[in-house]
Amino acid sequence: MNNFLKIILIFLLVANCSLHKNSKFWSKNEKIEASKKEKIKKKATKETAKDTKESCHRIFLIKMCKEVKKPIGEENYLNETKPLTEFNPDLKIKLYSKLINKSFLNNFDNNNGRINFDGDLKSLSKYKFSKIKKFHQYDPQISIYNDDVIFFDSKGSILRFDNDSDLVWKKNNYSKSEKKQNPILFFKNNKKTLIVADNISKYYALDINTGKILWSKNNTAPFNSQLKIYKDKFFIIDYNNILRAYSIKDGNEIWKIKTENSLIRSQTKLSMVIIKNIIYFNNYSGDISSVDIETGELLWQTPTQNNLIKDENFFLKTSDLVADNDALYFSNNKNQFFSLDIKTGFLNWQQKVNSNLRPTLIDDYIFTISLSGHLIIIAKKSGNIIRITDIFGKFKNKKMNKIKPTGFIIGNNNVYLSTSYGRLMVIDIESGEVVNIIKVDNDKIARPIILNKKMFITTDSSIIKLN
Repeated sequence: MNNFLKIILIFLLVANCSLHKNSKFWSKNEKIEASKKEKIKKKATKETAKDTKESCHRIFLIKMCKEVKKPIGEENYLNETKPLTEFNPDLKIKLYSKLINKSFLNNFDNNNGRINFDGDLKSLSKYKFSKIKKFHQYDPQISIYNDDVIFFDSKGSILRFDNDSDLVWKKNNYSKSEKKQNPILFFKNNKKTLIVADNISKYYALDINTGKILWSKNNTAPFNSQLKIYKDKFFIIDYNNILRAYSIKDGNEIWKIKTENSLIRSQTKLSMVIIKNIIYFNNYSGDISSVDIETGELLWQTPTQNNLIKDENFFLKTSDLVADNDALYFSNNKNQFFSLDIKTGFLNWQQKVNSNLRPTLIDDYIFTISLSGHLIIIAKKSGNIIRITDIFGKFKNKKMNKIKPTGFIIGNNNVYLSTSYGRLMVIDIESGEVVNIIKVDNDKIARPIILNKKMFITTDSSIIKLN
């Protein structure tokens, strides 16, 4: 019996010890296999930690890898951090530059200077047309020939009105199926010829006196930018981020340049500025490019948004580019205002201003209006904010939520601001006070245009001329 118990105890002891890898009874092969598994486990842990670290680094160093940000929606961009108080509200700003009489012809492209306008804003006449369905998205502008107004309707018909608001001619270059697409037109004229491009891939030329179509062609993609004319060429950007140079004479392509391959389609109409044989323009990702106007050679390109978060750029809305001989200026709805050296594209300065409205350059100042309705004056050279004035303060709180600024222009010593609520606001520059609010329409009105001391305001179904 004692021998039997001894045998059982020895067996249990051996079995128990052999279950642990450090046991002397652990087989050699089993030890090697367990060691391999342990090494693999440790390596996997290290690689996981490395991947996590690298992944965090790739997320634009957001919050030091504590969390991964989801793509930001439009509503986040529009929730501007409003100034808690007005900045230097009592600072008086006086303008000393000479007044320009023909703003649209001489000054509209680059928007430098102030315009001679001192009217009392009483309606003189109205140019009517069929309602433009995509007016809110594209914010189209009129074209001016002498004192006549040229615009379009919802079916793509081009209309020319004389100074008395009478129709001079009406022409349409679209088929029935194309009319159903409600084309949006972009205009420019070089006195004799009206160049037209649209958002359904067509571009063509008309005799500006008769409306006769001179030539008509199709692009591989729709257009969505300002249209610029320089000497015998015109320039426009399509949805593939391709800047194209065409001949005014026959519409043949002279050169083209693509700035990026992104599939992003932001909610902004692209902008161009031409200065001294160089064209400057933006794309959907916020890149600013400089191109030789004769050859199409890229001189420089400056990104303004990080490549790693381009998914967010669908909601990017950039202002028109404006420029002087030293710098380009523009802003966006991501709380960024830039000044770039015009020769190199290097950043001069960046300021926190939330606006997609076209800024205005006068003397040593930059004027802009934020999405929350603050008139902001910036020193052109340094980028320092000089004054911030709340110009929406006269509206009741319920109405303020509905109001968005849509564009402004400066005449004499006043800022004339159009809004999404159909109101035209007049702000005295020197004091920052709102001196007048005029009801023009019940819906969005476009940026005002001043020509020969007359103001033109475009709605989705009419152009209103004010004295």
